[in-house]
Amino acid sequence: MLIEISNTPRDYAWGSSTLIAGLEGRTPSGAPEAEVWFGDHPGSPALVHDGSDRTLDAWLSEHAAAAGVPARLPYLLKLLAAGAPLSIQVHPSKDQAVAGFAREEAAGVPREAGDRNYKDDNHKPEVIVALSDTFTALAGLRDLGATRRLLATLGESDGVRALRERLDATEPADALRAAIGWVLGEADVALVEQIIEAAASAESDEFAAESKLTRTLASAYPADPGIVVALLMNLVELRRGEAIFVPAGVLHAYVGGLGVEIMAASDNVLRGGLTPKHIDVAELLTLVDFRPAAPPVLAARDAGEGVELFAPGIPDFSLAHVTGAGTVDLDGVSIALSVDGEAVVTGASGTRVALAPGRAAVLTPDESPVAIAGGEVFVAMPGK
Repeated sequence: MLIEISNTPRDYAWGSSTLIAGLEGRTPSGAPEAEVWFGDHPGSPALVHDGSDRTLDAWLSEHAAAAGVPARLPYLLKLLAAGAPLSIQVHPSKDQAVAGFAREEAAGVPREAGDRNYKDDNHKPEVIVALSDTFTALAGLRDLGATRRLLATLGESDGVRALRERLDATEPADALRAAIGWVLGEADVALVEQIIEAAASAESDEFAAESKLTRTLASAYPADPGIVVALLMNLVELRRGEAIFVPAGVLHAYVGGLGVEIMAASDNVLRGGLTPKHIDVAELLTLVDFRPAAPPVLAARDAGEGVELFAPGIPDFSLAHVTGAGTVDLDGVSIALSVDGEAVVTGASGTRVALAPGRAAVLTPDESPVAIAGGEVFVAMPGK
């Protein structure tokens, strides 16, 4: 089966008022449009255009047995449009999610409670591919030598000295754990403000982008300790078509731009700043991978003429990218999303759907291989 699906944008405050409308070729509504979900997640399941007015979760439940496919998708595909910075976040591993969810269930913490950490028992690795000319993100913790060079440009306030002291540990991971634990859990507000002010006004060719970002974050989240955490992270500027993969334990935040995002089907998010929401510092510190590393860029591999594949090597998802024309072998129930031009998607049965930018279709495995002609299309499917 090959059937068109659609959804409406979610109006989170950080959303852009123009990026999704621009992709879809319509007049902006004037409201923030942050994400469009293409999947069966109960928070916002897509609508199936088969005349029944069913949502994709209900459609899958009905057709799963007959089609021999799972009744739930292991992934969620999104358009994400950041007009303002999102919160700094980390996601648990599968084992951590299972243990944390069971612990909070046993303690009777309501699943919708604001201070609940684990909404389900799944991990939430994710990939985002830039659709705008640039997509800005924070991802992972920067090499400690570079961070020390950055701090050397910030002067000698009490706050800056206190941060440097915590970064003096011999082991980089221990130093970063101490620094982030202090910033989020112990630091006096006045010391945090001193660091932010110094970073916002610093003059450094090497770290000019970090200073500019500090000013942006300070405008959106005044005196938020997450701004100091951001100073310890890799600042990444993706070009269109480039991607990052965020596995469990990697601190990250999306700052600005339009992208296609795919993630494991989970709501488990622990925050580390740039938010008025609950931050459980102690639990956060148990999840974060404090080892400094290069930005987690995910290179696509060739998957045939006109096709590349973003495959992080996990069972939850992979993401094919078709430009112009190409054929994709499906692994399970898949979703094709058009992002540019008029694309025609044709399944093995001969069924075809024309997709304008921002429109999508669900495909069952019996439609494999699927041929795509015209435009630019992403195909989400289970991974290996």
